[in-house]
Amino acid sequence: MGVRFPAGAPTISLFVVHAFRFKSTMEPINKRTINVVAGLIFRDGRLLVCQRHHTGSFPLKWEFPGGKVEENESDLDALCRELKEELAIDAIDGRLAWRHEHSYSNGPSVALRFYNVHIFNGELTNLVFEQISWVKLAELKDLDF
Repeated sequence: MGVRFPAGAPTISLFVVHAFRFKSTMEPINKRTINVVAGLIFRDGRLLVCQRHHTGSFPLKWEFPGGKVEENESDLDALCRELKEELAIDAIDGRLAWRHEHSYSNGPSVALRFYNVHIFNGELTNLVFEQISWVKLAELKDLDF
């Protein structure tokens, strides 16, 4: 089943980005860059958010689906792989919406890239999270990212 969002569907805003705070538990290392991709999936004016599992790192924190880009993997390949592993969907498109790089004083730099995912195949299914939820953009500020 393909899902296509109508023209004019919400896209990422700075509000979304400010609601997301990337955290790291990495030990101090030589400066290197970790590339991370995140999918922004909208449905009926709401954005999909995912709550980390209670037994994992950063338990019960909210995030957008996605993860690290592996060596020799493109951003879109990583995004497709992560969405398949986490939500059982096959992303058909992904348009870069926003990017941010942060350098930790005693750790790596993190290059985070958000992609709008408007079209995907499959029935969206929670495979790894404590829970997933569709929220209005205004509700993001109430979640613990």
